[in-house]
Amino acid sequence: MTSATDLPLQGIRVLDLTRLLPGPVATMHLADMGAEVIKIEDKGVGDYARSMGYVRKSVSQFFVAVNRGKQFMTLDLKDAADREQFLSMVDSADVVVESFRPGVMDKLGVGWDVLKQRNPRLVMCAISGYGKDGPFAQLAGHDINYIGYAGMLDQNAGPDGVPALPNLQIGDLLGGAQAAVQGILAAIIGARTSGHGRFVDISMTDTVFAHNIMPLVAVNNFGKVALPGRDLLTGGAACYNVYRTADDRFMAVGALEPKFWEACCDVLERPDFKPRHWAYGQHVGGEDATALKAELDAIFAQHDMAYWTEKFALADCCVTPILRTEEALEHPLFQARGMALKAVHPTEGEYWATGPGIKFHR
Repeated sequence: MTSATDLPLQGIRVLDLTRLLPGPVATMHLADMGAEVIKIEDKGVGDYARSMGYVRKSVSQFFVAVNRGKQFMTLDLKDAADREQFLSMVDSADVVVESFRPGVMDKLGVGWDVLKQRNPRLVMCAISGYGKDGPFAQLAGHDINYIGYAGMLDQNAGPDGVPALPNLQIGDLLGGAQAAVQGILAAIIGARTSGHGRFVDISMTDTVFAHNIMPLVAVNNFGKVALPGRDLLTGGAACYNVYRTADDRFMAVGALEPKFWEACCDVLERPDFKPRHWAYGQHVGGEDATALKAELDAIFAQHDMAYWTEKFALADCCVTPILRTEEALEHPLFQARGMALKAVHPTEGEYWATGPGIKFHR
C-alpha cells in the first residue's frame, strides 16, 4: 500500500475558503490523497461548523469530522493587507476552493478573473447550490432543497408517499463534495498537460439531478416515475427490501439476481418462493410482489436480528443486518480495513474517525 509520504496528490497545494459540509469534505478528501490543504477562515467566528451542534470542549465534532489533515489560518478578505496576503498565496497554489454565493469572490477582489491573471495554471472550484448562473444562482438553499428540486427526495419515500429525510446529505456530499473532487482532479490534470487552469463550477442540485438515474429510466420507459415504494429498488420487489425482526431491528435483503434469490429462499427453507421473482415475470409493485413481501415480513418477524445474521452469514445471497452507526464502527468489516479508528484531537481528546475510503497500492 502507498505510504503517507507517497500519496498521489503530494506536492499539490490547496487553499480552502469553504465552510460547513460540502467544501470541507471535498478538501478533506484532497488532503487524504496527499494534498497540502490550508483552510482559511474569517477572523472571528471562522467556519460556522466550529460551533454547530454539540461542542464537547472548544469545537464541535462536526468540525472535527470534516477537517482532518488540514492546516489552519485566518484572513479577512475585506482587509487590503489580508487580501494581498491571500493573493500572494495564490501565486504558488494549485487549487482554490470556495463555497460563497456566486459573485462574492468578485466583490472581495479575489474572483476568477483576478486569480487566473496571477496564476494561469490555477484551478478554482466554486461550490454552490444552483451553480454560477441560471435563474436560481443567487438563491439560498440546503440539502433538502437541492434534492427536492432534483427529483430525488420525491423518490425517497415509503408506500405512504411521504418523503423521508436521509441522514446522508446527498446534495452536499454527492453533489458538492464528490463532484468537486472529480472536477478538481480533472482540472489539475488539464493544467499539467496544457498549462492552463480552469474554473470548476459545481452546482449541488445539478449533480444530484444528473445522478437520478433510475427515475429517469422510468420516465423514459413509462412517461412517469413509479408510485412511492413500488419500483424495483424502492420496495416494489420482495427480493430487494427491508424486513423487521423480532427485536425491532431490520435485515436488508438485496437478492436482485435469481441466483441470490434462490439461495435466500433455501436459507429461509421456502423453495416455493423461488419462481416468485421479477426476473421470472413477477410484476414489480404488483399484487404477488406485495403478497410475497407480507409473507417475508411474517417470517423475519419470528426471530431477532442476531439469529438472521448468523443464519445468512455463510450464504452468498446479499442478505445482511442493518447496523447502527455505533455498531458499524466496531464491526470487523471496517476494523479490518482501517476504516474505523480512535483518533486524538489536540483539544477535543479521543474520538471516533472514519478512514478516507480510498486506498492506493503499488
